[in-house]
Amino acid sequence: MTSSATKPGGAARGPGKRPFATGWTVFAAIMLIAGGTMAIFQGIAGITEDSLIVVTRHYVYSMNTTGWGWIHLILGIVIVMTGVALFSGAVWARVVGVVLAVLGMIANFLWLPYYPLWAVVLITIDAFVIWALCVGTTREES
Repeated sequence: MTSSATKPGGAARGPGKRPFATGWTVFAAIMLIAGGTMAIFQGIAGITEDSLIVVTRHYVYSMNTTGWGWIHLILGIVIVMTGVALFSGAVWARVVGVVLAVLGMIANFLWLPYYPLWAVVLITIDAFVIWALCVGTTREES
């Protein structure tokens, strides 16, 4: 027989349940979907209109914006699909989410000379996703 004891200052919970654990996973899923959607728009802008993107001179990373547009588009689609998969709570989706957030951070760091504010926003979103996926696990209480 199990009992649900009430801790001082807390509500009664079942064994091993933390109410905020699923909340962080849902937060990460929503942020992945939002960040992936923004990466898709970023990719479309890079592919369709090279005149929209201002390339600075004498920057260390000089790349073809159309090629980087395709990279952002494909990465954005995969990130959105991973965000949707996170709603199932699968462990593989958490791992893939962290890996894709790291890849998104690297891609947006290299995108800094073209759209600095947009890239910094996406880097920040990816950092929050990594944090939320790493701390949002459910642990057994002893």
